[in-house]
Amino acid sequence: MTRRVVYGISLWVYLGAVACTIAAIALPNWISYTSPTDNDPINVSYGLHKRCSSITGQCTPFPQDQDCYGDNRSFCSMWRSTGFLMNFSIIIELAALVAYIVILMGGRGTREVGWKILSPLLVVVAASQLVAMTLVVRIVQMCSWDTDTDAALQAYLYDHDNRFFVGWALDKSFVLCTVSWVVLLLNGLGVTLAAYVLVPEDDYEMIPEPR
Repeated sequence: MTRRVVYGISLWVYLGAVACTIAAIALPNWISYTSPTDNDPINVSYGLHKRCSSITGQCTPFPQDQDCYGDNRSFCSMWRSTGFLMNFSIIIELAALVAYIVILMGGRGTREVGWKILSPLLVVVAASQLVAMTLVVRIVQMCSWDTDTDAALQAYLYDHDNRFFVGWALDKSFVLCTVSWVVLLLNGLGVTLAAYVLVPEDDYEMIPEPR
């Protein structure tokens, strides 16, 4: 049976994961490029909804309509799917927060069954973020980014040629997403484990038999 203290600790861990999720969505740093020059290098970074460039010194909405035509449709679909999954995870995280509040403010009966609702919510959030992260990895593996045209103009697999890895790298938002879904998954598993391992609250203790 999961106790109030377990839910309380789980809530604080959960809030930390939510902060990572929000930061991953807000920061335009899922993929970044730094030109291999020592003098005034060019920096370009892509977020779920923005693209930032050191050339212009500005961040612009991304992807735009011109990024989603012709050969770029697959890339655009995958990138927008990533954004949808991350935004979807925020909605489920809000539902999980409501579940935490109801469980902590409820009585013993609520805590006894609350984990059956809370844990699946945490797993769903973790799964959606994992899929979003996988899509970004797939994009990096399949797309050649052209910093002049601002679009994924050529699709290729560069798994066997190291030169295609020069410059582009997964950035801070990707790391924050990874931390978020791992923590959420472990949190959900921890709450479930506590429900099976811990003895019920206010349970009766066995009275030793007289000798």
